[in-house]
Amino acid sequence: MSESESFDPMDPRIDVGEWAENGVDWLDETFGPVLDGISDGLSTVYDAVVDLLTAPPFLVMVVLFAALGWFVRSWQFAIFAAAGFYLIAAMDQWEGAMETLTLVLLSAGMAVLLSVPLGVWAAKSSTVSQIVRPVLDFMQTLPPMVYLIPALAMFGIGSVPGMLATVVFAMPPGVRLTELGIRQVDTEVVEAGQAFGSPPGRILRQIQLPLALPTIMAGINQVIMLSLSMVVLAAMVGAAGLGLDVLSGLTTLDVAIGVEAGLGVVILAIYLDRLVAALADRAPVVKAAKVRD
Repeated sequence: MSESESFDPMDPRIDVGEWAENGVDWLDETFGPVLDGISDGLSTVYDAVVDLLTAPPFLVMVVLFAALGWFVRSWQFAIFAAAGFYLIAAMDQWEGAMETLTLVLLSAGMAVLLSVPLGVWAAKSSTVSQIVRPVLDFMQTLPPMVYLIPALAMFGIGSVPGMLATVVFAMPPGVRLTELGIRQVDTEVVEAGQAFGSPPGRILRQIQLPLALPTIMAGINQVIMLSLSMVVLAAMVGAAGLGLDVLSGLTTLDVAIGVEAGLGVVILAIYLDRLVAALADRAPVVKAAKVRD
């Protein structure tokens, strides 16, 4: 190392960003075909779900959303759902709303599939919990826009990088609340299951997970809300949906389109939040006597 390149403790320069860039480049070069396959697969699923939601007349979908709200929660919520989704269509935001809903459902679904098993593992192992906790702290404090940079570098412009960045951003509450729910299960109930000779897998399935379900559902609710909060940022890398209109309104100072798209996001958020909360309230309560079955 030359004198000009020597390390100066009074004026340090550590190329952490360059190391991260080299790591992303290495992943792209080494696993390029795998990344392309993931991108193609997610794009196919995304397009299929969007087509499924937008193919029927919007009134049919409004009725279906309202019926789901009535079945899961109440007739009052069904009226809100019908009025809210009809307003979205009346504002000419229906296609964007369905694209946003698809992005949120797929992102939140993948985040839940990853975070719940990881939360169970962390609840079962103190070592895993100690390793996962600082990683989750880092994930929650890192600015969400930063997640888009490596995703964009590896997957290009489109809905896929926004979707995967959303998955990473939304995972922490799912992991934390799953671990919390499992750890809060009464030890006497678990010991009763062990006394009847139930294996650990059966205790987890029939006692711990059902009793922890309300807390886990609260984590899933937070995952969905964080996914919705990434809608606008995902639009910066080409993700379709209401975020594009919000971004357009921001860049062109078009208050009308920005407010309409933002209101569509709010309606989706309220609908999904109340829906998941209702599902959590309907979670079954497991009694210790059931362990004998």
